[in-house]
Amino acid sequence: MESISVTSADNKLSKTLNPIDNRSRIQVMDLLRGFALIGILFMNIEWFNRPISDLLSFDFQLTGLDWAASWLVKVFVEGKFYKIFSLLFGMGFAVMLLKAQAADKPFGAWFSRRMLALFIFGMLHLIFLWNGDILHDYAVAGMLLLGFVFLLRTDRFAKHNNPTTFLKFALWVMAVPLFLSIAASLFFGITRPHQIMNQDWQQQVTIIEQSDIQVADLTAQAEKLALSADSSNSTENSDETSTNEEDEEIDIESLSPEERMAYDIEERVTYKLEMKQKHDEETAAFTQKSYAVATKFRAQQSLMFLKFTPVMAIFICLPLFMIGYWLVASERITKPQSHKNFFNVLCWGGLLIGLMLNISGTYLVLHPAAKGATELEVMGESLQYYGQLVLAFGYIGLFVKLSQKANFLKWFSWLAPLGKMALTNYIGHSIILTSIFYGYAGGMFGQIARAEQMLIVVAIILFQVILSKLWLTYYKFGPFEWLWRSLTYLTWQPLRNSKQ
Repeated sequence: MESISVTSADNKLSKTLNPIDNRSRIQVMDLLRGFALIGILFMNIEWFNRPISDLLSFDFQLTGLDWAASWLVKVFVEGKFYKIFSLLFGMGFAVMLLKAQAADKPFGAWFSRRMLALFIFGMLHLIFLWNGDILHDYAVAGMLLLGFVFLLRTDRFAKHNNPTTFLKFALWVMAVPLFLSIAASLFFGITRPHQIMNQDWQQQVTIIEQSDIQVADLTAQAEKLALSADSSNSTENSDETSTNEEDEEIDIESLSPEERMAYDIEERVTYKLEMKQKHDEETAAFTQKSYAVATKFRAQQSLMFLKFTPVMAIFICLPLFMIGYWLVASERITKPQSHKNFFNVLCWGGLLIGLMLNISGTYLVLHPAAKGATELEVMGESLQYYGQLVLAFGYIGLFVKLSQKANFLKWFSWLAPLGKMALTNYIGHSIILTSIFYGYAGGMFGQIARAEQMLIVVAIILFQVILSKLWLTYYKFGPFEWLWRSLTYLTWQPLRNSKQ
């Protein structure tokens, strides 16, 4: 999240590596970083107000302004802005590498310290503040990117050591889900005639309806039992039930249609109850007045989230890092005036195609028919996934184009302080929102409507814009940026502005 720059001054670097100063910044990056920070807050606030175990789910009970707010966030915000930050991370990596090369200094140990510090920040954030952290994923992906750079420097791959290789590799990795979805679509299209699809859909609708009824009945019975029975007796009954249950291997192929239907309903009921249990456990942890209870829960959850870090790092963050690297190394982002056609295509193509994919994908995923049709749901999610990528690039293209206009820089200069202190403001989001929602502080968990959350976002942004601008009047970096730089360079960096 640190700012980046490539200027003519880079050619006159001394033989020592130092942090990039404010005179060497690319202004559009700070503006874009500030814009992305706002988008991330619009998305993340939802997962401070309700369990993150429900992530990627949509509350179909919403109506009116709450439904509209959630739908618009899903189309314009969800999944776009952490991708923009990923691209910015790759750009920063490229600038640091080029700077190290210009100074004729080793790069590996220095960047490894930087990623280790980021990983520690991420884990501390994950455990002590919010279990939706992405910094630790960035750190792992950053090390993978460093490994890729070193791989291209070996004799065997030296001929491929150019910016285009980063772009090609990234596009191939991002195309994997597309290839899989195309293959799956062809397979199901060939092997499933319309009659079978219609039959499967009707069966799936029945399974969903029957399982939902059973879950509602079981939930009502559990609530009644909790109110009427003594807790110790309830524990004994629960233990007895679990003892009497026996796991049996079931030959699904040998089941009759009626038995298979009953089996599928039971499987869905089990899954729904497990998800409800996770939801209830997280709600209980964050509605109690004990910070220790919430922290213990986050620490336990962090082990589960780390299992997904390799997938997130390899298939999401790494290819975006590489494209960001390519944008700097190819001088497109550093000399946008020389690449106007590129940014015209990126802007208008990204916005138009990205919105089309996102709107159609969201409509499919949220349409009631998709609930009983796996094909529609998968298609909608695929459209959303690639729509997120394309629209993220569209946002970047738009900002680069607008940054060439003096009026835009004048009207939106307030985004720059946010961007310069992106890491501090990102952590600040968690401090503010946990103070509002969690039981050990404001205690508003699950009590603020979706549309009202948007007003909280506006208030936080206004607060952070004023605070960031005031802070940067007296100091060079945000507090977390300063600490990160100091750990990276193994020396305390000067913090106060020389003019002060």
